[in-house]
Amino acid sequence: MTVVTSHQPGSFCWIELGTSDAKAARDFYTNLFGWTVNENDMGSMIYYIFQKSGKDCAAMYQIDEKQQGMPPNWATYVAVASADESAEKAKSLGANLMMPPFDVADHGRMCFMSDPQGAMFAIWQAKSHIGVGIRDEANTLCWNELHALDLDAAKKFYPALFGWTVKDSPDYTEWHLDGRGIGGMIKSHAPEGAPSYWIPYFMVDDCDATVNKAQAGGAVIYVPPQDIEKVGRFAVLADPQGAMFALIKVMM
Repeated sequence: MTVVTSHQPGSFCWIELGTSDAKAARDFYTNLFGWTVNENDMGSMIYYIFQKSGKDCAAMYQIDEKQQGMPPNWATYVAVASADESAEKAKSLGANLMMPPFDVADHGRMCFMSDPQGAMFAIWQAKSHIGVGIRDEANTLCWNELHALDLDAAKKFYPALFGWTVKDSPDYTEWHLDGRGIGGMIKSHAPEGAPSYWIPYFMVDDCDATVNKAQAGGAVIYVPPQDIEKVGRFAVLADPQGAMFALIKVMM
């Protein structure tokens, strides 16, 4: 078990599904990945925390009336030492803050924002909740990927904000933190007018079998299973409500 006890600032620390049908999404992901769910009554909403082996691995909430028009999506969170300082820095680099940083009870302090190309993400200053407690093994988060409208602009924004370095190949950009690959970026192929966006990758034992299982559960396949030389086999899908995510069987 790959247990996580802390997240270095600049690393991906949490993923959160905003969905139009929490019951259906719960059934889909627990069936696909074997996750269990804890329901947390927050008063105005139920916050669902997915777990694997008793460790938090993702979360979910139902999009409410105030958020109508927002499509179902998986939100990417990045760990920071100070949400307030990182929010100010992001703003100076051209980010749009959805609201000022705020406390989430005693769990942490956060801020939702969009980068200069419209890609939504969040920063998280951990207090009692670090984020995912398990990752980089089957049926857990292993990678976060930006589908960007302007690759060069993104290469300036994110390293300036989080201290990432860039490793480029002809068709792909990797984000590195202290010399370690933590995520990536490709050119967006979204319809005209759509902003840049982030998606999570989940590690699986068998990409093709998991894609078939997801499709049987109502998922839509955007990129069918295919090999990445010296990396593994991956696919990109959308769940039955439309939230995009990817699967990858990593070459050992």
